[in-house]
Amino acid sequence: MAQIHHFDHGWITPTISYSLSVLGSLLGLTLAARFRSARSNGERVWWLILAAVAIGGTAIWSMHFVAMMGFSVTGTPIRYDVGLTAASAILAVIAVGIGLVIALFGQKGQNVRIVAGGIVAGLGVAAMHYTGMAAMHLNGEVSYSATRVGMSIGIAVVAASVALWLAVTVHKPLAIFVSALVMGIAVNAMHFTGMSAMSVTTHAPGDLTGASATSMIVPIGATVVFGIIGLAYALMAAPTEEDREAVAYLAARRAAAANAGTMPRQTFGYSEPPQAAPDQQPQRGASALGGSSWTYRDRSR
Repeated sequence: MAQIHHFDHGWITPTISYSLSVLGSLLGLTLAARFRSARSNGERVWWLILAAVAIGGTAIWSMHFVAMMGFSVTGTPIRYDVGLTAASAILAVIAVGIGLVIALFGQKGQNVRIVAGGIVAGLGVAAMHYTGMAAMHLNGEVSYSATRVGMSIGIAVVAASVALWLAVTVHKPLAIFVSALVMGIAVNAMHFTGMSAMSVTTHAPGDLTGASATSMIVPIGATVVFGIIGLAYALMAAPTEEDREAVAYLAARRAAAANAGTMPRQTFGYSEPPQAAPDQQPQRGASALGGSSWTYRDRSR
């Protein structure tokens, strides 16, 4: 049985992977809050897609890839099938997206929809993890402990259900931040539980196909960085509910000011007269109470 190392670079890789999972969760929950305040189905679909990319792509898949940078097996190099690695990323985004659709769309049976969405998303995340593991090529036979595999799947389902519940309920910045910290712990727990289920029996060295982790870090890292920047820009560029309320308030003030120009104005008990017709000449005289009164003499007569 070969010796396996999960922290080959010390605490650098788990620290970065946890930070990515928190950042992706923070973006995803903020995007989900925008989904709930959207006013059209087009806006809702847009925010849902971005939330799925943030949670599935950044919080889950990129965390998985960075954590794998610290994974090594004594006595054999490791190569990765690029196609399966890309497929695992797509699988994570789609699974989270389906879970969000189930949990967020609809008015009735919210708790049931959250659980159903959590099961679908959790199974998809677990499938992403083991697809990524299947993408590894090494000089040895890989086997898994059924008990720990089951534990990792259970953690994935619970974590996904909690994530969807948070996506449906939280909206305040502090609550979103604390929730992202919790989600980061859950995502990493699922990953390292699944990794602990793995054991390797090495055999004679042979030619390994695929790319090394170091050769993929530049393109994947650039994709993740630009993806995070794009998600952050989408959040900052889109108007918030407060922005919409401010625009509506200003529009109402302008409309009120425009209407005030055609309505009689009253100040300290004195009413200004309405504008007379062109063929009428206003005449001012004294009223019986000593005030002012307005009469109109028709000049056409």
